[in-house]
Amino acid sequence: MSSLEQVRPPAGQSGCTPEEWAIRVELAALYRLVAHFRMTDMIDTHISARLPGDVPTFLINRYGVLFHEMRASDLVKIDHAGNVIDERAEAEPERFRVNAAGFTIHSAVHMARDDLHFVIHTHTAAGIAVSAQKEGLLPISQHALKFYGKLSYHDYEGVALDLGERERLVRDFGPNKSMILRNHGLIVGGATAAEAWHEIYFLERACQAQVQAMAGGAALNFPPVAVRELTAKQFAQAVPMGIVDIGWKAALRLIDDPHSDYRC
Repeated sequence: MSSLEQVRPPAGQSGCTPEEWAIRVELAALYRLVAHFRMTDMIDTHISARLPGDVPTFLINRYGVLFHEMRASDLVKIDHAGNVIDERAEAEPERFRVNAAGFTIHSAVHMARDDLHFVIHTHTAAGIAVSAQKEGLLPISQHALKFYGKLSYHDYEGVALDLGERERLVRDFGPNKSMILRNHGLIVGGATAAEAWHEIYFLERACQAQVQAMAGGAALNFPPVAVRELTAKQFAQAVPMGIVDIGWKAALRLIDDPHSDYRC
């Protein structure tokens, strides 16, 4: 957890533990940052977080809330199948509706990967474009080399409504933290919100760079394999060196808004 773990639930969230509220605040921040960097697709796509406890429970967005509007209190508690188990929904079921089908992909990752507490899925123009290219992400930029040898691919099977797809998705994800969903978009995970943000930011920027480089029509330059491997190892040091957390704290300043606080 970042410094946000010091946040305490407001009076109106008396049934929420401080630990859950801290996760809610970080997840709301992820939604706002994704909106800030224009990675949204209206009310579609999701960012989810696993909650602590013996029974698997998760937080996901309340359906219909735009990402730039997201607050900690807008996040809804669900089970591994995407069923709402949020106590607030008993009195207002329509207000706490979620897109259960949208959790199919997230549940597969969460249930199989205890190390990925936050999962981000996007449908950006650049991400979809690269997902539709046969060769996938090319090792042509420094951003792309972060993922060299550490990026998975999953073939498109239609809208993710079939729970049977989860097994294949998990198999394809393997031990990596980032994956391209072919003809669909991007999905990443992280042990912390900071790590998940680091993954999606660099993967999105790598896709943007590739689309623009290919649009130029000139021959592309590919660094030698040894340089690609070295750069990937250098990026792997970002977490132990604290660079990921420094970047996360800096990013949070971008979404400070006294008129619309994501922490409430």
